[in-house]
Amino acid sequence: MNREELPPTAPPEEPLLEEHHAGLVARFRNYFLTGLIVAGPVAITLYLTWWFVNWVDSIVRPFVPTAYRPETYLPFGLPGSGLIVAVFALTMLGFLTANLIGRTLVDLGERLLGRMPVVRAIYRGLKQVFETLFSGKGSSFRKVGLVEFPSPGMWSIVLISQSPSANVASQLPGQEEHISVFLPCAPNPTTGFFFYVPKSKIIEVDMTTEDAATLIMSAGVVQPGSDPQKRNAALAGMANAARVANSAALQPAPAKVKVE
Repeated sequence: MNREELPPTAPPEEPLLEEHHAGLVARFRNYFLTGLIVAGPVAITLYLTWWFVNWVDSIVRPFVPTAYRPETYLPFGLPGSGLIVAVFALTMLGFLTANLIGRTLVDLGERLLGRMPVVRAIYRGLKQVFETLFSGKGSSFRKVGLVEFPSPGMWSIVLISQSPSANVASQLPGQEEHISVFLPCAPNPTTGFFFYVPKSKIIEVDMTTEDAATLIMSAGVVQPGSDPQKRNAALAGMANAARVANSAALQPAPAKVKVE
């Protein structure tokens, strides 16, 4: 009996090469996303710092005489010289304001601004904001709380401000004391909602405003007190999960085989 010789089967090299190639591409993407997550905040922080320094220099430099500018004696400009001059000038202004003569001049300037119809409202509002934020004496936005918003059972991070004024408090319903809060929006905490809430409806949280802002900007990925490596790993895992979900959505659905 003759035996038919079967052709030798080729080893499955192509599928192995494709899987190896896909594994290399996946590793490259993971490493790239991890590096982007680590370097992105640093690069943006350096860029914003550089922009702020140049912005202050462009404002202060015209007021500095040419003989006192570093670029007059150096072949290149010195970034930050205007910022140093601004810090020194503001410190001297605060020192002079603490004296009797300085307080007299400040009172004279405030009375002069108080007589201007439009400028008066702008100056008073800005002065109250700056005194609240930078004086260190007020309690506005120094406490973090939880408010049941936007629906029952859902809680949002809020920054606790001060109690409403007498004319506003008299118009609020109920006899309970209210307090004003600011609810920042993610991922931009500079925008949000401002409203009055009964004091009993606020749950104070032992958290700094910086941690609350980080929590909001990261949409809950970066939790307060978490280790930096764990935060980077969580961000990398989030990016990897998004990549896998996007690749799965792009793949065609398997064809259904009809069995008769």
